[in-house]
Amino acid sequence: MDSTTCEAAPVPLPQTASRGVKIAVAGGFGVGKTTFVGAVSEIPPMRTEAEMTAASRGIDDLSATPSKRTTTVGFDFGRASLSPSTVLYLFGAPGQDRFKFVWDTVLNGALGAVVLVDTRRVEDSFPSLDRVEDTSLPYVVAHNVFGDEDRVHSLADIRDALQMAPGVPVVRCDARDRQSVRGVLIALVQHVLDRASLSEGRA
Repeated sequence: MDSTTCEAAPVPLPQTASRGVKIAVAGGFGVGKTTFVGAVSEIPPMRTEAEMTAASRGIDDLSATPSKRTTTVGFDFGRASLSPSTVLYLFGAPGQDRFKFVWDTVLNGALGAVVLVDTRRVEDSFPSLDRVEDTSLPYVVAHNVFGDEDRVHSLADIRDALQMAPGVPVVRCDARDRQSVRGVLIALVQHVLDRASLSEGRA
């Protein structure tokens, strides 16, 4: 890995926007975090990707993503308007453990998190889930569908495999599709609001 690229251009916020919130996007290596952020971003996303070289051989598992040629070494950044007054700032975390020092930056100050899951490599999801749960952030699990054969697992099966708590939403998405990604973000924000309302009711 010998270079990084940054694709970003300053684009002003809509004048009607009065609130901006940070959302973390997590998940294992090659699960689709960069694609997820890029699909919904209203600005050219900032990407800190580097070419994968022989140095990563034996470290990064490419069995499920043999055509992958780059990897995130910092974090991805994008922006998406949820409503005329609310803008989401999306921060995509690197998936490999050797870049875990970036996680504090990505998670600090976030309203909530999306944890992407690839059912071909469910075990790769656990480190990301553990990190997000350690912060006590509200989050949703999003199964990124890589093909029709990837739909054989029901959301209930995925919940069981990940040993998710009943209150954590588990949804399906296509990280390449803007509307699908937007649906995941709406589910997360709704989950955040529902959890806040529940906490207020207990106070």
